[in-house]
Amino acid sequence: MDAPGLCQNIFPAGLDSGPPPATLPAVKSLCVFCGSSSGADSAFTTAARALGETLARQGLTLVYGGGNVGLMGVIADAALAHGGKVIGVIPRSLVERELAHRRLTELHVVVSMHERKALMADRADGFIALPGGFGTLDEFCEILTWAQLGLHTKPCGVLNVNGFFDSFLAQVDRAVADRFIRPEHRALLLVGQNPDALLERMRKFQPPKVHKWIGRDEV
Repeated sequence: MDAPGLCQNIFPAGLDSGPPPATLPAVKSLCVFCGSSSGADSAFTTAARALGETLARQGLTLVYGGGNVGLMGVIADAALAHGGKVIGVIPRSLVERELAHRRLTELHVVVSMHERKALMADRADGFIALPGGFGTLDEFCEILTWAQLGLHTKPCGVLNVNGFFDSFLAQVDRAVADRFIRPEHRALLLVGQNPDALLERMRKFQPPKVHKWIGRDEV
């Protein structure tokens, strides 16, 4: 367990303002954002367990928030139980509340939530959101925004368990219709109903070659 110092750059290595790489790197690790609660539907727990097992089975490292509760604990336990590598990143304040998972391959204790996000982004080749609350949506939308801005070209997807993200996807489509999001950037948001299907889409992902801003002539 280590405790890195405060990040001097708000973007981790590989997330700068330079031009994106011509080709995507191989996906070897995936960051999963998910709830620290299990939610009301047992399907959420089933999906988290299935995703953890699938990542381990496919030899993909799980990067996540380092917790031992809710869907976070479920996915970590599932990956570990099937021989997978799991990297957790957690703020010290949550460690002090005894919420850290102590059986991970690596556990990084950081100072702030901002540093947590940056380190998870740096250690992952792609990002998946499972059902969760404000924290999950915040983390996923921020990393999706970084993709929109061209700060990284890593695939971003949601595992839409029992339609959990239907309303979120409808809101995104509304933003496209109202010209706040380009249609090409809508394609940054991948969707899958099961882990295997989503991972296959992420491996085939090609980032759009378009700048973020909508010009005056498009309004």
